[in-house]
Amino acid sequence: MRWWLMMASLWLLVVTTIQDTQTRSRPRNQDGETRRGKRRREGQGHLQTRTGRSRPLKIRLVPSPSVPVEPRDNQGDTLFLQSYKNQNLQEQHSSYNIIPVPSDPSKPESPLTPEEIQRILWREEEEHREEEERLRKKDEARKKRRKQRKEQEDKQRKIVEETRRQEEEARRLQVEKEEEEWRRQMEESKRQDDERRRQEEEDRRRKEAAEREAREKERKLEEERRRHEEILREELLPLLEEAAEGEEVWLRGDVFQMPPKEPEEPDLIPAPIPRPPDVTEDELKEVKAEELEEEEDEMEEVVIVNRGGLPPGCDISDVTVTCENAKLLHFPPLSIPELKSLSLEGNDISSIPAAAFNGIPNLEWINLKKNKLTSAGIDPKAFKGLKMLSRLYLDGNLLEAVPSDLPPTLQELKINENRLRGIDENSFQDLSNLVILELEGNLLSEGNVDPLAFAPLIQLSYLRLGRNHFRTIPQGLPATLLELHLDNNLIEEISGTVFNQTRSLNVISLRHNRLDELRIAPLAWINHRNIESIDLSHNDLYLVPSYLPRSLVHLVLVGNNIERIPGYVFAHMEPGLEYLYLSYNKLDGEGIEPESFFGSYQSMVELCLDHNQLVNVPSGINEMTNIHFLRLNNNRIRSIPDESICDPNHSGDSTLVALRLENNYIDPQKISPTAFSCVRSSSSVTLKPQKSDRSPHKIKH
Repeated sequence: MRWWLMMASLWLLVVTTIQDTQTRSRPRNQDGETRRGKRRREGQGHLQTRTGRSRPLKIRLVPSPSVPVEPRDNQGDTLFLQSYKNQNLQEQHSSYNIIPVPSDPSKPESPLTPEEIQRILWREEEEHREEEERLRKKDEARKKRRKQRKEQEDKQRKIVEETRRQEEEARRLQVEKEEEEWRRQMEESKRQDDERRRQEEEDRRRKEAAEREAREKERKLEEERRRHEEILREELLPLLEEAAEGEEVWLRGDVFQMPPKEPEEPDLIPAPIPRPPDVTEDELKEVKAEELEEEEDEMEEVVIVNRGGLPPGCDISDVTVTCENAKLLHFPPLSIPELKSLSLEGNDISSIPAAAFNGIPNLEWINLKKNKLTSAGIDPKAFKGLKMLSRLYLDGNLLEAVPSDLPPTLQELKINENRLRGIDENSFQDLSNLVILELEGNLLSEGNVDPLAFAPLIQLSYLRLGRNHFRTIPQGLPATLLELHLDNNLIEEISGTVFNQTRSLNVISLRHNRLDELRIAPLAWINHRNIESIDLSHNDLYLVPSYLPRSLVHLVLVGNNIERIPGYVFAHMEPGLEYLYLSYNKLDGEGIEPESFFGSYQSMVELCLDHNQLVNVPSGINEMTNIHFLRLNNNRIRSIPDESICDPNHSGDSTLVALRLENNYIDPQKISPTAFSCVRSSSSVTLKPQKSDRSPHKIKH
C-alpha cells in the first residue's frame, strides 16, 4: 500500500511539472489567455460531475504501466473533454487511466469508469450527429428554396414572355387592321377625289361649252345686227339721193338700175332719220320692248334697295347685306327672305332677340364679330329657326357660354376671344354636321371642359383651342379629328392614352407651351399612322424628343433649349422625315452625333439649323441625297471642308437649291471650289456677310 501511494505521488509531481512548463510555452490570445483557459473560465462544456456541478469536468490522463510515457503536444495533460470526432480516442482510453482533476486540489476526485466515459463519448457523438443532421436539413431546405425560387422565376419569365408575345401579336394585328383601314380609306378617298375631279372636269367642260355657245350666239347676233344695219344703210342711201334731186322715189321701178355714183365715206353717211313705215315698224316694236324691259329693271332695283328696312351704313349686293362698323346698337329688323349672308361686324350690338331672324330665315352665313354680345343677351331660341345656317362667327364678344339651340346644319363655328368659362356635356348637342370649331382666347382648361363635350361632334375635323389655360391635352377628342391646335397654353405633359381615339389625326400644333422631352409618354403617338406634322416650337425641350410618330414628315422645334440630337432618333420613321426646323436652339459641335440624322438621308428636303452654336458643318448632311434647302447661318462655323456638304461620290443630279451660311466665321477665300459641287448654281449660296474673327478664344474648337 505504501508503495502504491509513493508511485502515485511521484507520478503526480511529474505531471504537474510538465503541465506548468507547457502552459508557459503555450501561445496566448490578445487578452493573455489561452483559448482553453478562457473557455474554462467562461464555464463552457457539456460534461458535469456526479454531484451535479455546472463547471466542466477536469481530468488527467495517466498512462497505464504497459504504455511508455511520450512527449505531448502543447495542449498539455489537462484537457477539457470536448466532442470527439473520430474513433482514435475510443482506442486511446484503453491505454490510459482517466482521473478527474478537481477544481480544488485539496478535494480528491475519483476517476471516471469506462462506462461513464463511454456514455460521455456516445452523448458527444449523438450531439455531433444531431448537429450534422440539422446542418444537412438546413442545406436541403436552402436548396429547396433556391429550386422553388428558380422555378418561380422561370414560370414568371414564361408568363412575361407569353404576355409580351400576346401583346406583340395584338399590336401586330392592330397595326395590320389600322393599315388595312388606312389603305381602304385612302382608296375610298382616292376614288372620291377621282370622282370629284371627273365631276369638276365635266362641269368645267360643260361650263366652257356653255360659255362658247353663249359667245357664239352673241357673235351671231352681233353679226346679224351689223348686217341688218348695212342692208338698211344701203337701201336708204339711194332714196336720200333721189329725194335730194326732187325726183319721185316711190314711182320709180328701176331705182337699182341707175348709174352708180361715187361712193361716199361711211362716216359721212347721214343718219337715216326719215324711215318708211314698211321698213321701221318691226324695229320700232323691238325698241319699245327693250325700253319697257329697262324701265322694269330700274323699278325692280329701286324696290330691292328700298325694301327690308336697312339702317344707314348698310349695303346690299345680290343676296348679301353688310353693316360693318355702322355703329349699330341693336340688331336691325330685316325682312329680306332671299338673303343668304349677313355681316354685322364691328358694331355695339349687345343682344339678339328671339324674332331677330324671322324676316331672314334663309341665312347661310352670319358674321357677328367684334360686338358686345353677352350670353344673357342672346335669346335661347334666337338661332333655332335658321334651317340653312352653315357658318356662324361670334369672335370678339363677351360670351361666357356657347349659345344654346344652334342649328344642326351648322358646319363652322367660331367663338374666339370671348370669356367662355366652360364647356358642358350639352354645349354642342345636335351639332353632328360641325366640321370646324374655334374656341381660342377664352378661359377654358381641363377642369371646366367635360370629357363628353365633344362626343356629339361626329364629323369634326378642325379644332383650335389656343390661348386658353390647359395644362394637359383635353380628354374625349373626336375620332374624326384631322387638325388639333393648342398653341399658347400651359401644357406640361402628354399622356400615353390621350390620342388613342384620334387615329385620323394629321396635324398637331403645341407651340408656346411648357413641354419637355421627359413629360412626353413613349406611347403618346409613336404608333399613329397618319400624323405628318408636329409643331413643338417655344417649349422647354433640351433634346429632340424620342418616340416621334412613324409617319412624321414635318417637325418644327424652333425656339427651344435643344442641345443634342440623339442618334437614330429618326430611324424608325417611314417613309422618312422631310422638313426639320431647329432654328434658335443651343446646338453646338458636340450636340449632333454621326447617327443623328440616320433614317432621313433619302427623305430630308429642308433642314434649318440656323441661329445655334455650331462650330462645323454637322456630319450626315453630305449623305442627304434629296435636300433642297439648307440653313446654317448665324452659327460659329469657321471652315467648309470639301466633303462636309456635298458627297463627291454622288453621281445624281444636284438637288440643293438654296444654301445659307452667312454670319459665321468663314473665310470665303479658303473654301475649295468643289465644296459646293452639289448646289445647282453659285447664286444659290449665301456667304456674306460673315462675322469678324476678333475674339477666337471665345469660340469652341
